[in-house]
Amino acid sequence: MSWQDFLARHRAGDVVEGVVVKQVPFGSFVETDGFTGLAFERSWPVGAHVSVRILEIDADRQRFSLTEA
Repeated sequence: MSWQDFLARHRAGDVVEGVVVKQVPFGSFVETDGFTGLAFERSWPVGAHVSVRILEIDADRQRFSLTEA
């Protein structure tokens, strides 16, 4: 899936399923549809399958923020 496909399929407020790929002191990175977003101040174990809500998408920087669904 390309970034343009991701943008066409998802909007802020959507709930998506993802897998935690990295944990850092300030949150967890979650991969969904081949792209990774940051769930700030959320701590899930790497490999966990989670339901997350898209808070914001920065189309220019190809980034998105997430929160617990």
